[in-house]
Amino acid sequence: MPVALLEPHVIARIAAGEVIDRPSSVVKELLENAIDAGATQISVDVAGSGLEIIRVSDDGCGMAFNDLELAFQRHATSKIRRFDDMFALSTLGFRGEALPSIAAVADVEITSCQTGVVGGAKLEFRDGKLFKKGAFGRSQGTSISAARLFQSVPARLKFLKSRPAENAHIAQVISQYAMAYPEIKFTLVSDGRQSMATAGNGKLADVLMHIYGLEVARQMLDITPYGGTASSAIKVSGMAATPAVTRSGNNFISLFINRRWVTSRRLVYAVEEAYHGMLMTGKHPIAVINIEIPSADIDVNIHPTKSEVKINEEAAVFGAVQRAVRQALVQAAPVLVVSNVTEAAQPAHPAPACQADFLLRQRSYTLSASRHAMPCSELGASQTAFAATPKTVLPALRLLGQLRNSYIVAEGPDGLYIIDQHAAHERVLFERFTREKSLGRLNVQALLNPEPFDVTPSQAALLSSHLDDLAQVGFLIESFGANSYIVRTVPGMLSDKNWKAMLSELLDTASGERSQFNERLVALSACHAAVRFGQALAEDEMRELLRQLEQVELPNTCPHGRPALMCLTYEQIGKEFKRA
Repeated sequence: MPVALLEPHVIARIAAGEVIDRPSSVVKELLENAIDAGATQISVDVAGSGLEIIRVSDDGCGMAFNDLELAFQRHATSKIRRFDDMFALSTLGFRGEALPSIAAVADVEITSCQTGVVGGAKLEFRDGKLFKKGAFGRSQGTSISAARLFQSVPARLKFLKSRPAENAHIAQVISQYAMAYPEIKFTLVSDGRQSMATAGNGKLADVLMHIYGLEVARQMLDITPYGGTASSAIKVSGMAATPAVTRSGNNFISLFINRRWVTSRRLVYAVEEAYHGMLMTGKHPIAVINIEIPSADIDVNIHPTKSEVKINEEAAVFGAVQRAVRQALVQAAPVLVVSNVTEAAQPAHPAPACQADFLLRQRSYTLSASRHAMPCSELGASQTAFAATPKTVLPALRLLGQLRNSYIVAEGPDGLYIIDQHAAHERVLFERFTREKSLGRLNVQALLNPEPFDVTPSQAALLSSHLDDLAQVGFLIESFGANSYIVRTVPGMLSDKNWKAMLSELLDTASGERSQFNERLVALSACHAAVRFGQALAEDEMRELLRQLEQVELPNTCPHGRPALMCLTYEQIGKEFKRA
């Protein structure tokens, strides 16, 4: 087939496919235009999942009559003038392709009235060409409708999902921008029924209540604006849910860079890293992360739909996000509170009386030298790994006893605490091991006789690539054949445990990615070294575990995210005995 130039209308429809691939794409582009126009109210009205009609109206600055027709020419834009402007963008749109792309695949009608002007204009487009124009009376702002979407390119329709699914995509787009711009009032009407309406009062918490519901909104924690270093102007803010609220997928983590909704697997991972040790396997958090970066440090021109950006200091942004979210979680660190004896325990928010001590009241205490020297063979007496200033997450607890050789029962100032001894000791050892590892102070035990360790071929492949990582925590392992190794040293806290079982489990469950492998390594080491569920403990051992638990950063869960303790408040006890 000889080379030939494509017809202009074919070029337009191909180009439109890069920007407009489903009804929600139209909504996204028109929302961004409305936001750039300074709108304080934006309404979206759709019918037939957007295939019949999409209408977006705003009260923004509007457009001049002469600019309306020009705006539908490809590459026409009011956002940039020079190429260098691309690296100092303060707007969401800039390409000048959205309107002509929409007009290439839909029948478009636009009305607009500029600020300070009496009367506006109306234009209609068919097949990408101007069909009708004239004066039109309306108030300040712009309304754009796109009807019969993709009717001129029916092949595109077969790639769309069901109507409920397409409606969900539209609602998702509006929800994201409502979270990015809580000061704007967003309204969504689908097939005549209002399905979303935000207050536009500037409060992110109120937007989250409209989107996720009251119960989730109550569990959201403010992320204190986290500033960057002297050499970096990165700032992180937003809200993150407590570990009690989770989802089965990570698509509830919303990322905004300079208020632009973006997707980034690396930054999603940064948020999930902040929850490390707080969530059960397979569970993901809810979070809204706002990141401020100098415009010159990001490139937003790497994707047709502008959904991805390139960041110059990606590692610095990753660290800032992780630290900001982690800080919010550590400061809250809720304990499960039994809200009703006959129902499952639910995390309380706002903080119940049982949490008041460790959320609001500051206290300090000093461990006596005799307590440091207390002989606890299973728990370990050394406190050198803990911070000099004890954490104030838990109140001082008075030991009452042990239940079924599995749970420690203690009295606190506001209620009865029940502690899972294995999960609690796991948390203590995990934080101690992590801190000692970072300081290079891990206790390593040399084996009297080096022991063989046989692995499967798949385990061998993973083990051979992580020998250095294992050595850093105390496992000195050397190859001794195709699938055989010799172990010469082990971490001190595992010296009298079944460390072979721990290594086998590690190699069966860890991935090849280094950070994930190291996290799994530390968590499993703590798990296998901790006191067992069902193991009888002496009173001194239980008291020592309580004291150690009071000092850790996150006493409420084990490193795998399972609850380590819960509290039954005196108020609830009184209600059950009809005394309240």
